[in-house]
Amino acid sequence: MDGWVWRVFTLAICSATTTDYTSSTVPITATITTTTKSPTTVTPPTTTVLKCDNGGKPENGVCICPDEWTGVTCSEENFCGEQQLGGFRFPRTPIGWFAYSEEKCEVGTSGAGKPQASARCLSINGSPGFSPPQIFQCDLTLSDIQKNLTSPADLETLATSTQILTSKAEELTAENVTAAAEIVNTLLLSANATESVRVSAVATVSQLLNATVPDDTKENNATLGLTVTLDQLSVNLSLSQKTSQSQVVQPNLVVQSAQIPAADTHGVQFTSFRGISGNFLPNRIHLNTNATQVVVENSFIADALIYIRFPPGEDARSRQTDSNVSLGFVLYQNDRFFRSKLYMRRRATIRVLSASVRGQEPNVVPQHVEMMFRPRLINGTSLYDFSCVFWNYSQKDWSTSGCSKGNTSDGLMRCFCNHTTNFAALWSYRENYEYAEALGAISIVGLSLSFLGLIVTIIHHIKEIFQKEEQTNLISVQSRLCIYFSLLAFIITFVSGVQNSSRQIDIEVQTDDRTNNLLVSDERVEPDRGSCTAVAALLHFLLMTTFMWNSVNGTQILIQKMRRSLPPLWTLLSMALGWGVPALIVAITLGVTYRVDNPLGYRQEEFCWLAALDKNKHFSFEKPLFWGFLLPVGLILIYNIILLSCFRKSFLECFTLAVLLGVSWVFGYLVLITSGTMNLVFSILFCLCTTTQGFHIFIITATTPTFRAAMSRSVQYLSSARPIRRNTRTRS
Repeated sequence: MDGWVWRVFTLAICSATTTDYTSSTVPITATITTTTKSPTTVTPPTTTVLKCDNGGKPENGVCICPDEWTGVTCSEENFCGEQQLGGFRFPRTPIGWFAYSEEKCEVGTSGAGKPQASARCLSINGSPGFSPPQIFQCDLTLSDIQKNLTSPADLETLATSTQILTSKAEELTAENVTAAAEIVNTLLLSANATESVRVSAVATVSQLLNATVPDDTKENNATLGLTVTLDQLSVNLSLSQKTSQSQVVQPNLVVQSAQIPAADTHGVQFTSFRGISGNFLPNRIHLNTNATQVVVENSFIADALIYIRFPPGEDARSRQTDSNVSLGFVLYQNDRFFRSKLYMRRRATIRVLSASVRGQEPNVVPQHVEMMFRPRLINGTSLYDFSCVFWNYSQKDWSTSGCSKGNTSDGLMRCFCNHTTNFAALWSYRENYEYAEALGAISIVGLSLSFLGLIVTIIHHIKEIFQKEEQTNLISVQSRLCIYFSLLAFIITFVSGVQNSSRQIDIEVQTDDRTNNLLVSDERVEPDRGSCTAVAALLHFLLMTTFMWNSVNGTQILIQKMRRSLPPLWTLLSMALGWGVPALIVAITLGVTYRVDNPLGYRQEEFCWLAALDKNKHFSFEKPLFWGFLLPVGLILIYNIILLSCFRKSFLECFTLAVLLGVSWVFGYLVLITSGTMNLVFSILFCLCTTTQGFHIFIITATTPTFRAAMSRSVQYLSSARPIRRNTRTRS
């Protein structure tokens, strides 16, 4: 038996796994007609060891930089410094983003607590600097802005005001998000919208992606309709600005537009590169308008890309020289505007990328579309499977029709689709549980001593039953035997079955399976195979019976002291309490939490014991370990303590056993609320107390007069038997 025994004992109460994450499922949308698969060239990152400055982190020979720094070693500034401008102070801000003034609207105004001004950090002649501040009217509300949109008001003021009113996403309600989405939609579709109006509108959308509001049909329709408008904007942005390329990048949203001569187009690749925070920055968004194949630059690590190839040869030469292809890309930080009912996203952050292609001639239709994603796996997890889907606006959900997936041999997910629609790549992860090896000697020695001690104790009490004449004493011995049998059965079950034989670490990863089925969840949970849940339920039952029979034994001592005799039906009642109540608790716990398709509501995955932690790996009072075990055990111990306070002397033996059974779980609770050295100390104490309970029971039994008398008789019998054997040998 290895050190996992120790881990299970300690984690039976605290379930201490250290799994946190920032996961990223990356859906992608595009307006395409036909696709064919082609080889992909991926230049792997260099493995040169770099010294990353300013908080940069090396990964595969590349420095992953914070938002405010850039360059190969994160040594180049990428921000506007803190500055006083127009009577307002603005904090340090990365290039391309908006900064909000430290000065806030006064209490009593409708915009109380909101910034009084905003300014955008721009690269002006190669040097970062803030644009002139835009001042907010503190009495303005989103309702006022909606009313003014129908009049010839200053669109720039309305756009800035909407942006500032939504700057604190955590304070937004579903009504606020709906109103802001409708305002932005109107601003972006307005023929009078200037570049600054569109930039403010995009910044507002970026902020709305951070809003956390309950599901609301009106809000969902407004934000989903906004995605269609953003697709149109991405295609038309460079046309309206009369430039070959145009780009607006905010922390949660990117809008990229390009105009490319049709005759010179071979392929286009849009790539988003990784930073530490996951936010979007202009220097992390690259557009290659003349790509012949997919290439990932070796000085960056790509999060997501889409490659679009156009027909070569005669088709290219037949295009008109004055004809252009309009390209548009919109990259979303998450799927806030794409609320799926089929795919359940519990913890993953889903990025959405839309790409649109529009040309005047039929032969500029893309011939090949390939999408590649590098998922940001949650710490302690691995990729289990993924599917390539598209967003169906009529059904308002994801679908796999017409899409297929490639392999993931190099850690990248690849998708291909053959129709004009919105594409996506959704993936599921699985937990990588670590089965720690620690303090194995304590576990082995403690359990061995407990096993032997309980065997000797049980034999002694069985002999007592055959020697006793008084019925009350027989019942008392029988109740203690029930305690010892329960604890012994728990130890045997624990040692033989607590380790999950069907744990996920043994399950084969499915990502090489080319079947493109829609995933139902971002988290992979193995359907129950039965054995582990059965062991967990049995352990739950046996521990509960141990505590319950101890309480029954104490009650029995109390009744005998008060009445000198037990009620006629006491044996049946004690059996109902000792075995029936624990069985009822286990049945209720299973009925409330257990499902065959998700057994982890009742038990844990690492080992076969009650679930205790929430998704953030914090102890949860809603999990069955608390209300299905710790709570009833606590009530039993409180009941025993009350009995002790009334009948100290006669109840001392029973209380000693109660303390013995309960003190280990007190240390277990202390394991939950401590860390560092104290956590280790309480973990060791918890292990010592729990694994040696059976041995302590033997010590208590060994101090009783009956045990000493039995041992004395055994010694006398052995002493008298030895001379007889000697005399027999002499005679022979």
